[in-house]
Amino acid sequence: MKRNRRAALCAVLMGLLLCGCAGKTASPEQHTVTLVAKSTQTEFWLSVFAGAEAAATEYNMKLNIIGPETEEDYETQNQMIADAVEAGTEAIVFSAIDYENNAAAIDAAARAGVRIVAIDSSVASKMVSTYIGTDNYTAGQMAAQAVLDRVEGELKVGLINYDVSSANGQEREHGAVETFGRSDRAEIVAVINTLAEAEQARLDTAALLERFPEINVLLAFNEPTSVGAAEAVEELGLSEDVFLVGFDSNVATIDGLQEGSVDALVVQNPYAMGYLGVESAYRLVTGQSDNVEATVDTSTQTVDRENLFTMDSQKALFAFE
Repeated sequence: MKRNRRAALCAVLMGLLLCGCAGKTASPEQHTVTLVAKSTQTEFWLSVFAGAEAAATEYNMKLNIIGPETEEDYETQNQMIADAVEAGTEAIVFSAIDYENNAAAIDAAARAGVRIVAIDSSVASKMVSTYIGTDNYTAGQMAAQAVLDRVEGELKVGLINYDVSSANGQEREHGAVETFGRSDRAEIVAVINTLAEAEQARLDTAALLERFPEINVLLAFNEPTSVGAAEAVEELGLSEDVFLVGFDSNVATIDGLQEGSVDALVVQNPYAMGYLGVESAYRLVTGQSDNVEATVDTSTQTVDRENLFTMDSQKALFAFE
């Protein structure tokens, strides 16, 4: 009797195992997504890529990461978009160098059936399924408020921006200008647009400070301009006289924050932009569009010398490590 029961039990277990094997697929289909960045050089974009790669691994996506050599080359971006479509990508995660001049390439990709996710910097296309990134107007407000909260007396402000056609830089500038405009002690002395390259930003910031020696506040709106502005302030010996607010996390600007050439940083969450960008692409190509929000605001915070070594600040500054 025991032997019969044991045989029956083995038969049931074997049947369950066979049913389980028969119902299990060998592996989920691997979808292809292409991330077309503004640049592949800065620490900001390396953090974006780390987040994108983590999501691609989690969702079994084939991820291609490409971008031009400079953050002004929208024509190369457009060609990269066309090439990705030709190669069969199913989704594009995209950060636009030029709000207007990248739009036609994105529209053409969408008409070819490619799903579009915008991260970091938006594009003038109605075919974008979702935007994931900083609320750039609010980030500009945060940069200006960091000054108003920390510096007393009359404020003579210089703004260091990058490509005038880049949506996120212009939105940050608008937020800062309007915030300063509500204060009766702040004056925008000059606004410059420079290349998103540290060396050119250094040269242009130095020229600005020499032309307008009354400037005692600088705002720089992305990582390369922040690095260049900090170098100019230090080289001119103006760390005690000029209050500099920069953007993003970079070894040079974090060092500057400790040494005095930088006074505050508005730190975005590029890792989240990359991760959520690829995750959204996966949902779009697998028929889960209802789970994709039209806009996702990734976190942004202000870091200064007072809170530099708090856990929250360290996580923001070194997110992808």
